[in-house]
Amino acid sequence: MKIALVGYGKMGKMIEEIALSRGHEIVCKIDINESGSFDSKEFASADVVIEFTVPQAAFGNYMKCFERGKAVVSGTTGWLDKMPEIEKMCEGGKQTFFYASNFSLGVNIFFEINRQLAKIMNKFDNYDVNMTETHHIHKLDAPSGTAISLAEGIIENIDRKNGWNLAPEYKKDSVQISAIRQREVPGIHTITYDSEVDFIEITHNARSRRGFAYGVVLAAEYTNGKKGLLGMKDMLGF
Repeated sequence: MKIALVGYGKMGKMIEEIALSRGHEIVCKIDINESGSFDSKEFASADVVIEFTVPQAAFGNYMKCFERGKAVVSGTTGWLDKMPEIEKMCEGGKQTFFYASNFSLGVNIFFEINRQLAKIMNKFDNYDVNMTETHHIHKLDAPSGTAISLAEGIIENIDRKNGWNLAPEYKKDSVQISAIRQREVPGIHTITYDSEVDFIEITHNARSRRGFAYGVVLAAEYTNGKKGLLGMKDMLGF
């Protein structure tokens, strides 16, 4: 499979390493420090584009890829207000877009556990639910896309919760998210159900970013040749 990389920072380099180890070819790299171009013959030869940049650039990059008929796999977060536009473009298989707020296989298993636990806890209104997410100091958005996805999984299944908010603000009908930025932490997400007599806590702790990069390459392999809007639920069969 021929892959174009849009964004060639730490994650892009790790994706490249894993993709090459799995027999794929990186035909184009587009970044501030790379000479690749959306209009190059190398980009035109790509089967799938992997996009990992910054929130301000992501949507524009998607549009450039779609204009050139390229399938996109992206993990950039912080731009989801424009997701309805992407969904519309993908209707009827007109464009191909695979998005995940987190590509780690473990995190996506955690998403499913979170949804199932929320369904159970919907019956027990003496428990309040909140979340803490911790990431490296270079992360630009807060809360993380993963935290938002986890919050949405809770909101969809607990009737007494209608939204999420960032700490220290507290709303009874909202999932409170505390966002911590420290050192080089790859990502820790903890969900707590707290009552007067006890608490239930589930945590996913990433040891490195390599698990994210591996999941991205698997997603690109899954996306190649497919049409429409795709995600980790499709790939993992949840």
